[in-house]
Amino acid sequence: MALDYEELKRLDHTYLWHPFTQMREWVAEEPCIIAWGEGHYLFDVQGRKYLDGVSSLWCNVFGHRRDELDRALKDQLNRIAHSTFLGLSHVPGIELAHRLIEIAPSGLQRVFYSDSGATAVEIALKMAVQYWQLRGKEKRTKIASLVEAYHGDTVGSMSVGYSETFHRFHRSMLFPVIRLNPPHFFRRFKGMSEEEALKNAVQEADQTISKEKDSLAALVMEPLMQGAAGMWSQPPGYVKALKEICRKNRILLILDEVATGFGRTGKMFACEHETVSPDILCLAKGISGGYLPLAATLTTEEIFSAFLGEYKEFKTFFHGHTYMGNPLGCAVALATLELFKREKILERMRPKILYLIRRLEQDFMPLQHVGDVRQWGLMVGIELVEEKKTLQPYPAERRTGQRVILEARKKGVMIRPLGDVIVLMPPLTITDKELKLLLDVVYDSIRTVTEK
Repeated sequence: MALDYEELKRLDHTYLWHPFTQMREWVAEEPCIIAWGEGHYLFDVQGRKYLDGVSSLWCNVFGHRRDELDRALKDQLNRIAHSTFLGLSHVPGIELAHRLIEIAPSGLQRVFYSDSGATAVEIALKMAVQYWQLRGKEKRTKIASLVEAYHGDTVGSMSVGYSETFHRFHRSMLFPVIRLNPPHFFRRFKGMSEEEALKNAVQEADQTISKEKDSLAALVMEPLMQGAAGMWSQPPGYVKALKEICRKNRILLILDEVATGFGRTGKMFACEHETVSPDILCLAKGISGGYLPLAATLTTEEIFSAFLGEYKEFKTFFHGHTYMGNPLGCAVALATLELFKREKILERMRPKILYLIRRLEQDFMPLQHVGDVRQWGLMVGIELVEEKKTLQPYPAERRTGQRVILEARKKGVMIRPLGDVIVLMPPLTITDKELKLLLDVVYDSIRTVTEK
C-alpha cells in the first residue's frame, strides 16, 4: 500500500541525510517528493507536475521513461544485471568501449569504467601520476588545476577542485595543487576585457607550467564551462592554448567532461569546439542518458602501454570498483549513443541554442539584479547580485537563489541554484515550447524575488 505524503515526509525527516542540504532547514520545510517522470517532466506524490529544468542534476539527456532506453535496460535485465569487470568481461561493456572510442576525440584508445564523475577524475589523477613513475620520471607527481574548479567530492577530486565553502573542513586531508587563474578571474576581479583576460590567463598558465614542468604530472580542467563552482565560462581559445602549453612542456592534459560532455555545449564533447584531444578524458552524467550510475576514463595507447609488463613487476593499475562497467548501465549507454546518432540530437539543438542566447541577452541581462549571464550550449548560469554596478553579492542569509527556485517551483518548473547562481541545464530534447516556458518562468521568478 502506497504511503501518503505526510508519512513519507515523516520518514524522510526521521531517517534521511540529503546531500548539499542544510538539514535543519530541510526538516522545517515541506519537501518535494518525486514519484515518477514522463518526458521532460517530474511528478510529485501529490500529483504536481514540474518541467525538469536541470535534467535531474545535469544527467538526464533525453527525458524520463524514454522507450528506447527503457527497452535496453529491460533487455539487459533479462540477461544479467551485474558481473564483475575484475578478471572477467561482458558484452555491453565491450561494445560500449568500442562506441566511446569511435566518437571520442582522436588519439584516445582505452576505456576504464567507474561509477561517478568523481571516481572518473580520481582514476585519471592516479593514472597520470603512475604513468610518469613507470616512465622513470619520479619527480612528476604534482597536479595543476584551475582556481574555482570543481571535480567532485572524493579526496583527490576535492584536492584539484577545492571549494572553500564545500571543502574547508577537510583541508588537512587534501594534497597540494598548483592553481591557475582562468580568464574569468582577470575579467571579473581585474576589470579586464575578455581579450585581455584571455591573454593574461594564458600567459600566467604558460609561465607557471613551464616553471613546474619537471614536477608536474598533469593539468586537469573542465573545458569551456566550470560547472558546479558557479558556471564560469571560458572564452574561445583558452582550452586550445592550455593544450599547446601542456604539449610544449610534456604535461598530460586531463579534461573533465563529466558535466560538459554528451551534447551539453552543442557538440558531443566540449573540447571539440577547440579541436583539442586530451591525454585523458573523464566522462559520466549523460553517458547513460541519466538512467544509471556509470562513468568512464578514456586514455591514449601511449599511457596504457606504460602499465604493461611482467606480473612480477607490479606495473598493474591497481584500482577498481565493485560496480564498474555495470552491464545495465553499459546497455543503456549504448542505447543513448544510438539515439544521439539516429535522431541527430546535436543538429536539432542548434536553433534552441540560438534562441537561448537571444533570450538571455535581451531579457535577462537587463534585469537590475542580474550581474552576469554565462552560457555554452544548453548550459547556463544566471548570477544574481544585490548591486549590479558593483556586483555586490546578496548576503548569504537572504538565500536569494533558493527563493528564486522555490518561486519557479510554484509555477511548475524545477531548477536548482549554485548559491545565487541560477542554473539552467534542460534536457537536450526539450521542445521549443518547453524552452520558452523554462525561460519565462525563471525570468518571472527572478523579478518576483529580487524586485520586491
